[in-house]
Amino acid sequence: MLERLNQAMEHIERHLDQTIDVAELARIAVTSEYHFRRLFSALAGMPLSEYLRRRRLTVAAADVMAGERSLLDVAVRYGYTSTEAFTRAFRAVHGVGPGEARRTGATLRAQPRMSFRLIIEGSSSMRYRLVEKDAFTVAGRKARVPMVHEGVNPAIAAFIRSIDPETVRRIEELSDQEPHGLVSVTDDIDPSRAQGTELDYYQAAVTSAAVPEDMQSLSVPAGTWAVFESVGEFPKTLQYMWRDVYTQWFPSNPYQSRPGPEILRTELSADGTTAEAEIWIPVERIPG
Repeated sequence: MLERLNQAMEHIERHLDQTIDVAELARIAVTSEYHFRRLFSALAGMPLSEYLRRRRLTVAAADVMAGERSLLDVAVRYGYTSTEAFTRAFRAVHGVGPGEARRTGATLRAQPRMSFRLIIEGSSSMRYRLVEKDAFTVAGRKARVPMVHEGVNPAIAAFIRSIDPETVRRIEELSDQEPHGLVSVTDDIDPSRAQGTELDYYQAAVTSAAVPEDMQSLSVPAGTWAVFESVGEFPKTLQYMWRDVYTQWFPSNPYQSRPGPEILRTELSADGTTAEAEIWIPVERIPG
């Protein structure tokens, strides 16, 4: 898997001055476009779209500083329709406009090209199971919130605080199958996974029961789920598990993520310092 990912990265480097088709990158990596985006984001620590933007503007900066092409020519070469659009993007990455950079020889920021390798630490095993589930419903309260890559998501935190205890009790009573109890569900995530893009967030239960009129619901089709378990310091252990699923488990197993919601069940200790957690991720076996 990692060898194929690195072949896709090489394809990116050869086509930075052209339109890069994510479907073609996924084909090179022998996986789905959906899974390629998810895996790249986990491994690289940024969305694919952000990496492409940074790499293009890193390479474009070399053309700007060489002074052999006009700024418009450089802009068009790297996919920008005007010098104004190019200048805005250039400034966002480098902190200075291309014209000023060319005139003054300003210090610029580079996005190094990436390659991936798997580090086998061998210090712990990952607990997981595969579950075949019939179609079910997620029922509870929903909010549309922005994507936040690091730290607490304030929109989610505020949304959770806004749900009164009686509603929480009613949601929990709907739970009649795994994962049991009150769960956090994320769905309808922008394919770019860029900071600030929006997603649906549910405080909900997994159920086959009728959904009350004052609650929102999400119908989830039947399929295979990979369930990862962790016990330890909260939230550190849980955050490490998210990382390890994409950086270790997926590259080492013949599965890929498939479209669908991600579900998190967490049971905090009385003092809130430790937690037992399960992450449910929809998966499918890689063909072949």
